[in-house]
Amino acid sequence: MRIYNTQTKKIEEFRPINPGLVKMYVCGPTVYDHSHIGHGRIYVFYDFLERYLRYKGYDVIKTINITDIDDKIINKANQLGISVKQLTEEMTYSFLRDYIDLNCLIPEFMPRATHHINEMINIISKLIEKGYAYTVNGDVYFDISKFKSYGELSHQKIEDLIAGQRIEPGERKKSPLDFALWKSKKPGEPCWETPWGEGRPGWHIECTAMSMKLLGETIDIHGGGADLIFPHHENEKTQSEAYSGKRFVRYWIHVGLVKLEGKEMSKSTGNIVLLREAIKKYGSDTLRIMYLKTHYRAPLDFTWEKLEEAKNIADKLKRTYKKLKSIKPVEATPNENTYLNDLDKTWTKITEALDNDLNTPLAISELMSIINLINTLIAKNKLTNRILEKATKILEDIKYIFGLKLEERRDINQEKLIEILINVRKQLREKREYELADYIRNRLREMGIILEDKGRETTYYLE
Repeated sequence: MRIYNTQTKKIEEFRPINPGLVKMYVCGPTVYDHSHIGHGRIYVFYDFLERYLRYKGYDVIKTINITDIDDKIINKANQLGISVKQLTEEMTYSFLRDYIDLNCLIPEFMPRATHHINEMINIISKLIEKGYAYTVNGDVYFDISKFKSYGELSHQKIEDLIAGQRIEPGERKKSPLDFALWKSKKPGEPCWETPWGEGRPGWHIECTAMSMKLLGETIDIHGGGADLIFPHHENEKTQSEAYSGKRFVRYWIHVGLVKLEGKEMSKSTGNIVLLREAIKKYGSDTLRIMYLKTHYRAPLDFTWEKLEEAKNIADKLKRTYKKLKSIKPVEATPNENTYLNDLDKTWTKITEALDNDLNTPLAISELMSIINLINTLIAKNKLTNRILEKATKILEDIKYIFGLKLEERRDINQEKLIEILINVRKQLREKREYELADYIRNRLREMGIILEDKGRETTYYLE
């Protein structure tokens, strides 16, 4: 298996540190808002990568972090007039719901930044002790002049980076590129006690602490969106290697960004599609195929037409899978071996495509050739028992690797269903059958649907 390494800018043979075991860290969400379709591409790709590695026989220890303390979180909580904890709890639940509904495997570790403050303090203390970091009135900055290979991951020179930066008002760092490891306490913000005063962690130090705590000082794969290459992953690499004196990551893997119909996605302009909305309308199989039809390193321009195209593929896969589960095979035919060889050759093309930097668009194209052959054999009544076994095995493997459910969707209009239950409950109350009426109300409440009675009318809201 060969894969592109952002640091070397080359497609390299994949060789983990420990044969048979892959340690992977993926930068997860900053939980200040609901996930959008751009986040979904990240979730799906690294889930697909884990699945394919497992299919090839590797054990995988994957960590996806949850950033639950950050400037964006604090600003959003203040804007809504709620606590940081309330906001992060609600948005963490929202993330997990979308992640699971996308049929993603649950990682071995899903740490929250605020649960690893002590590890961050210890790493920062060591960086100060080694001369890589300095304190200014309770703030702690990493001194990039002390780390000569800064810019190695993003392939940028320090002098060019400095030329495009400036020190913001209120910052007390030596160089515009020096980045915050710790931020001193400000009114109304969560804070923790440290040897240099109360405050909260910088964004970059969080991932270093969680990755090293759970996976060790050197890992095989570190991933995230292409927008994280600089400054987040550059800074993370810098502080980690300064701390340990070891190489932090063997393979840096990044996913191209998602635009919405040619434009940058932005919550402020409303040019955004929530992941929940797309899952509800199309289901996980369609979304996963849509994401994987574009090579992971290429930008993806999201359109509803692309989702419809992916839906057609997903529907064809589901119909074929359903046929294979119910069809009765025929006796052996003269051309049976030829068809078996065709299936083998095409499956080899699929695995070769995936082994060559995870070329999922080519793999999906070859998969459709297999689907067309299977349907032709079914139509001509030439699907023998051996062909059926091989075709079923191929689709089962595809189902696992691509994370597909291959189940027929049953779309339910939630609003109409609730209205029906409200009307049934109303009739029960009129007949004084309060026990059954209360049963409906209580079960709906357990599902987060709250009924409010006002006279003879009943309304509801989602909790």
